[in-house]
Amino acid sequence: MTAPAKSMAESAAEYGLKPDEYALILKRLNREPNHLELGVFSVMWSEHCSYKSSRLHLKKFPVTGPRVICGPGENAGVVDIGDGQAAIFKMESHNHPSYIEPYQGAATGVGGIMRDVFTMGARPIALLNALRFGDPSHPKTKRLIEGVVSGIAGYGNCVGVPTVGGETNFHRGYDGNILVNAMCVGLADADKIFYSAAPSAGLPVVYFGSKTGRDGIHGATMASAEFDEDSDEKRPTVQVGDPFAEKLLIEATLELMASGAVAAIQDMGAAGLTSSSVEMAGKGAVGIELDLDAVPQREEGMSAYEMMLSESQERMLAILKPGREADGERIFKKWGLDAATIGITTDTGHIVLKHKGEVVCDIPLAPLSEDAPLYDRPWVEPVKHLPIDPTNVPAPEDWEAAILKILGCPDVASKRWLWEQYDRHVMADTLADSATYADAGIVRVHGTSKALAVTSDVTPRYVQNDPYEGGKQAVAEAWRNLTAVGADPIAVTDNLNFGNPERPEIMGQIVRAIDGMAEACRALDFPVVSGNVSLYNETNGVAIPPTPTCGAIGLLEDASKRIGYGTMKAGDVLILVGYGEPDELGASLYLRELLGREDGAPPPVDLEHERRNGDFIRALIGTGMLSAVHDLSDGGVMIGAAEMAMASKVGLTFGVQGDGPDHGFFFGEGQGRYLVACPAEHAENIIEAGEDRGVESLALGEAGGERFVVIGADGELASIPVDRLRDAHEAWMPGFMNTPA
Repeated sequence: MTAPAKSMAESAAEYGLKPDEYALILKRLNREPNHLELGVFSVMWSEHCSYKSSRLHLKKFPVTGPRVICGPGENAGVVDIGDGQAAIFKMESHNHPSYIEPYQGAATGVGGIMRDVFTMGARPIALLNALRFGDPSHPKTKRLIEGVVSGIAGYGNCVGVPTVGGETNFHRGYDGNILVNAMCVGLADADKIFYSAAPSAGLPVVYFGSKTGRDGIHGATMASAEFDEDSDEKRPTVQVGDPFAEKLLIEATLELMASGAVAAIQDMGAAGLTSSSVEMAGKGAVGIELDLDAVPQREEGMSAYEMMLSESQERMLAILKPGREADGERIFKKWGLDAATIGITTDTGHIVLKHKGEVVCDIPLAPLSEDAPLYDRPWVEPVKHLPIDPTNVPAPEDWEAAILKILGCPDVASKRWLWEQYDRHVMADTLADSATYADAGIVRVHGTSKALAVTSDVTPRYVQNDPYEGGKQAVAEAWRNLTAVGADPIAVTDNLNFGNPERPEIMGQIVRAIDGMAEACRALDFPVVSGNVSLYNETNGVAIPPTPTCGAIGLLEDASKRIGYGTMKAGDVLILVGYGEPDELGASLYLRELLGREDGAPPPVDLEHERRNGDFIRALIGTGMLSAVHDLSDGGVMIGAAEMAMASKVGLTFGVQGDGPDHGFFFGEGQGRYLVACPAEHAENIIEAGEDRGVESLALGEAGGERFVVIGADGELASIPVDRLRDAHEAWMPGFMNTPA
């Protein structure tokens, strides 16, 4: 007996559309949609494509500035870096696909973010990734790490773009929903930026790249839903990538742009041919008509529905200038890419699709784009944790064991096993990466003396305990990373990863984290020029820790003046810049790793101090008086100093006789602080220069010997060979990855 056909309303629910949204579709069309039209609405109105829960709050971000050429709304952000050049960059998530199919999910995340950049005319020059995995003891964690890292390496290495930085954290909150956030930075001529809006009617629409298959259908919808026990069944919605096709696509796209034939261009990312055609026509306030019979297909008998919703990779859609089809055909043939003219722009304001000689879809564009649903979802103020007085927190019974445990914990331990799989030096312009002990990756602007510094950062445990302060800290930490290598911070891209926005407590995290980020961006003149929102990151109603990742770039006008933290020398004086910030143990690694606690208010971010201290650090770097610089974050002064000693391969004797408890000073995670090393003859001048600018600094000790010696108020607390620090720091990840699954 044949099952009864589903109604359109039932299909709408399966596609993630709420009953009121389906009712709105009926109202907008004044009729019932057919199956294909419903699919188009479902992907364009998905959270992944429409940002319907976050758009209202994203408007709080500052998006303009003296260097901003193009802010949010295009494929990527564009900033002026002088001399007629522009940097184009963006960060985006591939969380759900990477959990379901780690290798392809991560690989296609890398491919997708590169297309966002080169579709605007830039040659990609650097990749970063921000990875969050579950508890190492979880049975899936090791397999997920292996798959994700292999996918990132396999794609990025084959395309030939260096992966120069990122971050990797572990927490049980990601057991059921890992995060894979990919960032790409590219370079272009500032007067040769390409945009996606169709300029007029009557222009040819050209498809080029790989053929369309059935992989990735409804990927955007899947990325806008939480997981459950049946998540593994969603494997067919994960795309399959081909990095060699991507490399050809990069070269063909840039050559097509150089030919002068391009009127508008868009990559086919989430929602594939649907989103690219809708966005190009919608932004240009025109219409578009496509003949799906002309779409290059790699499988037989594909339906119009499958072609429009496929998320097959390495595909582009271009609108060419009149009569330039032959130029495009010549270029695509040269690079061995499939290509076809599949449609034309119109003046109807509709998207019209034809298949086998019949009109199978006719929808007004406005409801799909600028007139898509926009929600002001209910939210509640997150519950704030109370500050923790360090005097009420026990000191370590064994200081040496405490230092080694934090240095070797999964979040702090060296990720060498991971980043050694990435090609970090292809293109020969990488000046600093994960192996060179700098707080940001640095890539030379080829043929110039300039360089771009790139970073990504967030501390989810801070955001969990206070989304507002945690949001501020994510931005401040990225700004600090750029500052610590000598770069002038320019602009931000973000990747806002949260749970289900329909739950008021989750929506409260989103709202307050954005509030904090926006305030920090304004105070630091750090505009947001691109980004991504990834919601519904939860499994069976359990959300991930709120993780608003902040990617950022900065400019070094003279790359030779860059600095890292692995160049401290024997005889150098170690100075804490920003001394006097409160000792903060709330939400700290000290609490979590040594006492098993995750409570407490995170360290507050005084943005005035952050700005003043950072500006002072960059001025110091410019004088050439410093040997090394390291910003302070996880683990405070203790871990920052240990990292400098290990990276520099030199001992260090340091300490303080303060009023508070020793462990509060050494392990507290107060913000806006840096450790700098300098020759002894400069130390007094540096401290006095800080005083003149309202920056409090304190000499802590001196580098030399082979031991890491910590001095407290009552004398020596620990004396550890630097080699032993390094062994503890390097041991965890290779040991974990080599253990039997």
